[in-house]
Amino acid sequence: MRDNATEVTAAGIARLAGVGRAAVSNWRRRHADFPKPVGGTETSPSFALTAVEEWLRTQGKLGEVPLREKVWQQLAGHPAGPVAALLHAGCALLLVRDRHPGWLKVSAVSDERMAELLPGELEGVVAPRFGGGPGAVRIPRAAELLPSVPLLRGAAELAAELGARQAYEFLLGRHIDANPRQYTLTPAGPAELMAALAELAANTAPARTVLDPACGTGALLRAVPPRPEQRLYGQDAAPELAALTALRLALHSDATVRGAAADTLRADAFADERADAVLCHPPFNERNWGHDELAYDPRWEYGFPARTESELAWVQHALARVKDGGTAVLLMPPAAASRRSGRRVRADLLRRGALRAVIALPAGAAPPYNIPLHIWVLSRPVPNTPASPELLLVETAGLAAADGRDRQAWRPVQDAVLDVWRHFERHGTLDERPGIARAVPVLELLDDEVDLAPARRLPPPAAGGGAEQLTAVRERLGDAVRRTADLLPPQAEPADAVRWPLITVGELARGGALLLRTGTGSGAPGVPVLTEHDVLAGTAPSGAADQLEDQTGVGGDSVVTETGDVVIPVSGGGTAARVVDEATAGAVLGRGLTLLRPDPAAIDPWFLAGFLRGTANNRQASSYASTAARLDVRRLQVPRLPLDGQHGYGERFRALAAFEDSLRLAGRLGEQLVRGLHDGLTDGTLPPE
Repeated sequence: MRDNATEVTAAGIARLAGVGRAAVSNWRRRHADFPKPVGGTETSPSFALTAVEEWLRTQGKLGEVPLREKVWQQLAGHPAGPVAALLHAGCALLLVRDRHPGWLKVSAVSDERMAELLPGELEGVVAPRFGGGPGAVRIPRAAELLPSVPLLRGAAELAAELGARQAYEFLLGRHIDANPRQYTLTPAGPAELMAALAELAANTAPARTVLDPACGTGALLRAVPPRPEQRLYGQDAAPELAALTALRLALHSDATVRGAAADTLRADAFADERADAVLCHPPFNERNWGHDELAYDPRWEYGFPARTESELAWVQHALARVKDGGTAVLLMPPAAASRRSGRRVRADLLRRGALRAVIALPAGAAPPYNIPLHIWVLSRPVPNTPASPELLLVETAGLAAADGRDRQAWRPVQDAVLDVWRHFERHGTLDERPGIARAVPVLELLDDEVDLAPARRLPPPAAGGGAEQLTAVRERLGDAVRRTADLLPPQAEPADAVRWPLITVGELARGGALLLRTGTGSGAPGVPVLTEHDVLAGTAPSGAADQLEDQTGVGGDSVVTETGDVVIPVSGGGTAARVVDEATAGAVLGRGLTLLRPDPAAIDPWFLAGFLRGTANNRQASSYASTAARLDVRRLQVPRLPLDGQHGYGERFRALAAFEDSLRLAGRLGEQLVRGLHDGLTDGTLPPE
């Protein structure tokens, strides 16, 4: 099958041409020679990729399709679906990486002959790395590979630019981004922390055999530092996901990878294995986990979990699959630490010394992002060894206010947790660190509730940090209030309404008066990302490159801000527009944001931003779904005024922005002062006088 079998949707065409979907709809209506649909549905048609490329190039709307974009469109429009295409591409990239001469031999012939030769070449690469059995990566047959040959050639060309691992990470990352509801991700920050906790366990040598019984996309196993003769085991209920993850891990390191596809609790594929470490982000709140049929399973050494305690079943499964003294680290919902139905199992885990630490993460560390998840660190008891008399409790909520995908904000959390864990493992105890960590005697926890939630044993220090810090906050608040009063806008004078001729942002972009770009959140490591929250709150760039995009090692999709750019959030139905200043310039544009870069000889950026924030303007440019509003930036309107006429409005809008920033600062300081005074009065550190 040739390249013209690859189909692309209207959204894909928009991405190729760097325009919005509305522009593609206009092209279809206005140009009789626009390619006709070849598939899809009436409301969501698909088009032949090569025909679209040719039309865009003929119209002068496309110089050359970027290689990464072309390969992605081939994968997304594959006749057998993107998952099958990813599996084929992963096998080919493994051949490119491990046996490049073999790839050169099979790629030098026709498509049909290449499809015939590939299975034989893959046999020498796939079988040694993955073994056999259910869930192992299967070598596709020649008939299956034939439609994929153009994709495989493109993927190999992409690997020549990026490397085989980065090419696969890019394609897998794009697929996950396009199907966010199908996958539960463990962000890089929490995954790296969990792997480091397992590595630092005192009773085990560096882990060479690591198991993840709910491997998903393989983030936890991927975070394990590579070692000689390493073996990675991953099991997932979804066969295709288990195979994708195995390929990802094989391309990431030289470890022997064993993947399995089955329900872990009901059909454990690695029942005979005893790993050095187990890492797991189990599914939460499962009612149908096997409670009825697994009542007499030997894994329940610490008590039979209640039907509502599926997470405690995963905990005991993990302990059953590690060696004596081995470590298990699980990401858990906070309710598992305190639900009454699980108190007997928790009590036995404490009595026998299996549970070593409960670490509360900041809200937003991993999905579900609205609750502060816990990390449980466990160790399989060694026979005839006394149980640990203390449990380490760690509370990190005050260490970071950003989610776990933000590596810059995550670093203080990881450093603090590893610091207290090292000390606890080395000495078996820990002097209390107020509001952060405490080693609690097990006997103190064995009450009727067996409540292990760190927040209940570690009350935070006063929000203001004590009387001296509160005094400093009060002084800063006074300065902010006085500055806000000085910036108070003058009294509004009544005047007749002015009706200007209007022009849309889309028309300005087509005329070259401004450049329009969409944020991707991807960029070089260490470069801050301007997020949607930063724009709405008026704060400094706080994000970091998305983990999957960042792993490609390239910044081709990056949009970097410059002084004078105007940045607009496109979702939520709000009215916000931020002019980039020198302090913000150089940050990567995050997802959910659109950037307008006006020509300074034609448009004043403050004039542009001010009119884009108009409530009526936003209302006429917004579309509404059942649960959210989305702004079509190209439909926003601004008055047609000469540059001299724009400056007066621009200065007024600039003054309003300064007043708004000052109000925000005063509000934040006021909240900090009030919260600190409340905490100080209630915990006894401040007198009422």
